[in-house]
Amino acid sequence: MSTANLTTALFDFHVASGAKMVPFAGYAMPIQYATGIVNEHNQVRQSAGIFDVSHMGQFSIVGDDSVCAAIEKVIPIDLSKLNMNQSKYSFLMNAQGGIDDDLIVTRVEQGINIVLNAACKHKDVKTLKSVLSNPDCATLHDHLSLVAIQGPKAVSIVDAMIPGVANLKFMNGGSFTYDGETVYVTRSGYTGEDGFEISIANNKVEQLCKTLVETTDASMIGLGARDSLRLEAGLCLYGHDLDTTTSPIEADLLFGIAKSRREQFNFIGGDVVKQHMEQGISRKRVGIQLEGKIIARENAKIFKEDKEVGIVTSGSFGPSVGAAVVMGYVNFDCSEVGTSVELEVRGKKYPAKICLLPFYKKSYAK
Repeated sequence: MSTANLTTALFDFHVASGAKMVPFAGYAMPIQYATGIVNEHNQVRQSAGIFDVSHMGQFSIVGDDSVCAAIEKVIPIDLSKLNMNQSKYSFLMNAQGGIDDDLIVTRVEQGINIVLNAACKHKDVKTLKSVLSNPDCATLHDHLSLVAIQGPKAVSIVDAMIPGVANLKFMNGGSFTYDGETVYVTRSGYTGEDGFEISIANNKVEQLCKTLVETTDASMIGLGARDSLRLEAGLCLYGHDLDTTTSPIEADLLFGIAKSRREQFNFIGGDVVKQHMEQGISRKRVGIQLEGKIIARENAKIFKEDKEVGIVTSGSFGPSVGAAVVMGYVNFDCSEVGTSVELEVRGKKYPAKICLLPFYKKSYAK
C-alpha cells in the first residue's frame, strides 16, 4: 500500500482490529476484517455493522436564503421545501447535464450541510465555493469523522448510547450528546438497512467504535461488504454507476431532482435534463439478473442477439439474494423489465434478463 494514502482517525483501530487495508479514493481503508466479506455482509443484514466513512467530505455552508439560492444553481433541489434537519439525495450537476457527484444535502439552522464522495470532495468544494458570493462561509470539516451503524439492531444499539436518535425519521437528523460532546446524527445509510450516520470529532470516534464493538452486537464492516450491500439495494456508486457523462434521467434517478426544479430546469445542465425528459434517452441504468452461478463484473459487455447493447457498471455476488447482482446501462429499447440479454464473461456469453431494482428490499424507517 502506498504511503501516499491519507488515513482516517480510525486507521490504528482498523489495523488493531485485523482489517486488511487497501487504497480507496486516496485513503487507506479497510476492505474486510478477519471474518470475511460474506460474513460481514450477513452481519449487517441480520444484526448491525459499523462502517468508517470518514474519507467522505463533510462540508458546511453558513448563511441565509441567498446561500440556498446560490447552491440551487448547481444542485437541483428545492431547499425551501426541506424542513429543518431534513436531508435530500441529489447531484452536483455540470453544464453537459452530467453528474459531477451525487451527494446528501441537509438543511440545518446555520445553513446547509453536504456529504460529498471522497474522490470528488476537493473538486466539489471548489465548484460549490465558486457559486457563493462569500466563499469564506463554506468549510470542509477535516476535524470530523463519519461513522455509519446499519442493520436491524442499529436503532436499539445506537439509541442506548445516544438517547433520542430512535425518534428520528428516515432522511432526518439532529444534534445529540455523546460522552459530553455534541454529535450530529442522521437516520440514513447506504446498505438497504435502517440505521444512522454519526458525525463526531476525530478525538472521540475511536472510543465510540470501541464501545460499540465491545458492548453491543455490532461489529466493524469493510468496504467489500459495503459494496455488496449497496448493490443489492440498487444504490449507485459514483465513478462506476454514475459519472460526469451520465444524466440523472439516464441513471433513473429523477427523484434526485426536486419537482419544482423539473418545471423550470433553472440549474446548470437543466437544458440537457429537460431534453432527456421530453425527447427521451438513448440508454438507461437497469438491474440485470444472470442465470446460474456466474458473476459479471464491471465493464462486462451486454449483448442482445449478438449486438452489443450495453455495459456492466457494477457486479458482485449478493449473499442476501444468493445470486449475482448486476447493474449497468443498456440501449433504451432493451431496458424493459423481462428483456432477455446476454453478458460476456471471460469471452463467453451467458443468458440474463433485465430486472427490477432493488435486488434486496430496503427496510428504512418512514
